[in-house]
Amino acid sequence: MALRRTLCVSVLVAATPAPAADDFIEGVYLQSEELCSQAKKDTLQTVIDAGNIVLSADGLQGVEYNCEFLQISKAHGATSWAVTAICQEPGYVFPNVLSVTQLSPKQIDLVSVRPADSEQAGNSGSYYHCEGVALPQ
Repeated sequence: MALRRTLCVSVLVAATPAPAADDFIEGVYLQSEELCSQAKKDTLQTVIDAGNIVLSADGLQGVEYNCEFLQISKAHGATSWAVTAICQEPGYVFPNVLSVTQLSPKQIDLVSVRPADSEQAGNSGSYYHCEGVALPQ
Protein backbone atom coordinates (compact mmCIF):
# COMPACT_ATOMS: atom_id res chain seq x y z
CA MET A 1 0.00 0.00 0.00
CA ALA A 2 2.84 2.42 0.82
CA LEU A 3 4.28 1.86 -2.67
CA ARG A 4 1.04 3.02 -4.31
CA ARG A 5 0.97 6.27 -2.34
CA THR A 6 4.57 7.00 -3.28
CA LEU A 7 3.85 6.26 -6.91
CA CYS A 8 0.81 8.56 -6.97
CA VAL A 9 2.77 11.42 -5.41
CA SER A 10 5.61 10.93 -7.92
CA VAL A 11 3.20 11.07 -10.86
CA LEU A 12 1.56 14.21 -9.47
CA VAL A 13 4.92 15.96 -9.06
CA ALA A 14 6.01 14.95 -12.57
CA ALA A 15 2.78 16.36 -14.06
CA THR A 16 3.25 19.77 -12.44
CA PRO A 17 4.77 22.27 -14.93
CA ALA A 18 8.24 23.52 -14.12
CA PRO A 19 8.37 27.14 -12.92
CA ALA A 20 9.77 29.81 -15.20
CA ALA A 21 13.41 30.72 -14.82
CA ASP A 22 13.82 33.41 -12.16
CA ASP A 23 15.50 35.83 -14.54
CA PHE A 24 13.18 35.32 -17.53
CA ILE A 25 11.90 38.38 -19.37
CA GLU A 26 9.69 40.91 -17.59
CA GLY A 27 7.21 43.37 -18.97
CA VAL A 28 5.65 43.81 -22.40
CA TYR A 29 7.47 43.51 -25.73
CA LEU A 30 6.27 44.51 -29.22
CA GLN A 31 7.89 44.07 -32.63
CA SER A 32 9.09 47.67 -32.95
CA GLU A 33 9.83 50.70 -30.82
CA GLU A 34 7.20 52.58 -32.86
CA LEU A 35 4.55 50.09 -31.71
CA CYS A 36 5.67 50.67 -28.11
CA SER A 37 5.17 54.42 -28.63
CA GLN A 38 1.74 53.78 -30.13
CA ALA A 39 0.77 51.55 -27.18
CA LYS A 40 1.74 54.36 -24.78
CA LYS A 41 -0.14 56.96 -26.80
CA ASP A 42 -3.28 54.88 -27.40
CA THR A 43 -3.54 51.56 -25.56
CA LEU A 44 -1.86 48.18 -25.85
CA GLN A 45 -5.25 46.69 -26.74
CA THR A 46 -5.47 49.05 -29.74
CA VAL A 47 -2.07 47.78 -30.95
CA ILE A 48 -3.17 44.14 -30.46
CA ASP A 49 -6.47 44.78 -32.26
CA ALA A 50 -4.49 46.13 -35.24
CA GLY A 51 -3.00 42.64 -35.70
CA ASN A 52 0.24 42.88 -33.72
CA ILE A 53 1.70 40.20 -31.44
CA VAL A 54 2.65 40.95 -27.82
CA LEU A 55 5.40 39.01 -26.05
CA SER A 56 5.43 38.65 -22.25
CA ALA A 57 6.70 36.09 -19.74
CA ASP A 58 3.35 34.27 -20.10
CA GLY A 59 3.60 33.88 -23.88
CA LEU A 60 2.53 35.50 -27.13
CA GLN A 61 -0.86 37.14 -27.59
CA GLY A 62 -2.62 38.52 -30.63
CA VAL A 63 -6.08 38.70 -32.16
CA GLU A 64 -7.30 35.12 -32.62
CA TYR A 65 -3.81 33.81 -31.84
CA ASN A 66 -1.85 32.95 -28.70
CA CYS A 67 1.02 30.82 -27.43
CA GLU A 68 1.01 29.86 -23.77
CA PHE A 69 4.52 29.27 -22.43
CA LEU A 70 4.51 25.97 -20.53
CA GLN A 71 8.15 25.35 -19.64
CA ILE A 72 11.10 27.74 -19.64
CA SER A 73 14.72 26.58 -19.28
CA LYS A 74 17.69 28.95 -18.99
CA ALA A 75 20.81 28.31 -21.06
CA HIS A 76 24.06 28.11 -19.09
CA GLY A 77 26.33 29.93 -21.53
CA ALA A 78 24.12 32.77 -22.80
CA THR A 79 21.25 35.02 -21.84
CA SER A 80 18.86 32.68 -23.65
CA TRP A 81 15.99 30.41 -22.76
CA ALA A 82 14.38 27.40 -24.44
CA VAL A 83 10.59 27.57 -24.24
CA THR A 84 7.94 24.97 -24.91
CA ALA A 85 4.49 26.30 -25.72
CA ILE A 86 1.01 25.39 -26.86
CA CYS A 87 -0.21 27.76 -29.56
CA GLN A 88 -3.72 28.32 -30.86
CA GLU A 89 -5.32 29.99 -33.82
CA PRO A 90 -8.89 29.48 -35.04
CA GLY A 91 -9.42 25.77 -35.65
CA TYR A 92 -5.79 24.80 -34.99
CA VAL A 93 -3.83 23.98 -31.83
CA PHE A 94 -0.17 22.99 -32.05
CA PRO A 95 2.95 22.59 -29.90
CA ASN A 96 5.85 24.96 -30.45
CA VAL A 97 9.45 25.27 -29.33
CA LEU A 98 11.01 28.72 -29.14
CA SER A 99 14.32 30.26 -28.23
CA VAL A 100 14.31 33.61 -26.48
CA THR A 101 17.60 35.54 -26.41
CA GLN A 102 18.14 38.87 -24.70
CA LEU A 103 20.27 40.95 -27.09
CA SER A 104 20.18 44.07 -24.90
CA PRO A 105 18.15 45.32 -21.93
CA LYS A 106 15.53 46.55 -24.42
CA GLN A 107 15.67 43.94 -27.20
CA ILE A 108 14.71 40.26 -27.29
CA ASP A 109 15.27 37.95 -30.26
CA LEU A 110 12.71 35.19 -30.65
CA VAL A 111 13.01 32.15 -32.91
CA SER A 112 9.92 29.98 -33.28
CA VAL A 113 9.77 26.49 -34.73
CA ARG A 114 6.50 26.11 -36.59
CA PRO A 115 5.06 22.96 -38.18
CA ALA A 116 6.09 22.63 -41.85
CA ASP A 117 2.48 22.78 -43.06
CA SER A 118 1.77 26.09 -41.31
CA GLU A 119 0.66 28.96 -43.52
CA GLN A 120 2.14 31.59 -41.18
CA ALA A 121 5.85 32.32 -40.96
CA GLY A 122 5.79 32.23 -37.17
CA ASN A 123 6.74 34.67 -34.46
CA SER A 124 10.45 34.86 -35.15
CA GLY A 125 12.07 38.26 -35.01
CA SER A 126 13.03 41.02 -32.63
CA TYR A 127 10.77 42.30 -29.88
CA TYR A 128 11.36 45.55 -27.98
CA HIS A 129 10.64 46.23 -24.32
CA CYS A 130 7.81 48.74 -23.92
CA GLU A 131 8.60 50.70 -20.76
CA GLY A 132 5.44 51.82 -18.95
CA VAL A 133 3.08 49.54 -20.93
CA ALA A 134 1.12 46.82 -19.13
CA LEU A 135 -0.86 43.85 -20.41
CA PRO A 136 -4.61 44.42 -20.73
CA GLN A 137 -6.67 42.92 -17.91
